[in-house]
Amino acid sequence: MRILFDQGTPVPIRPYLTGHIVSIAAKQGWDRLRNGDLLIAAETAGFEMLLTTDKNLRYQQNPEERKIAIVVIGHSQWPALKPHIQRVGDAINSATPGSYAEVDIPYRD
Repeated sequence: MRILFDQGTPVPIRPYLTGHIVSIAAKQGWDRLRNGDLLIAAETAGFEMLLTTDKNLRYQQNPEERKIAIVVIGHSQWPALKPHIQRVGDAINSATPGSYAEVDIPYRD
């Protein structure tokens, strides 16, 4: 699956996503695109999933009208996210076109 990391998505996740092709929005030149335009650019370029930390995306866009799957990670700090990486991988691997999933990550004390 071709996955696009949005701004704020922790890059250390990348090695845990074996079997997937991962690109970063900024390296695509899309770091200034807003959500709707980013989703259109990603779909046009053949990405199958957007991995993001933007919890407001579901209220700004209608995921069901998209070809691209969206997975939202509930925390952008790698140390807090790392123990839950399996949950992120499970959400990615179960995603289908137009699906939306949020992976809640508890904050560490």
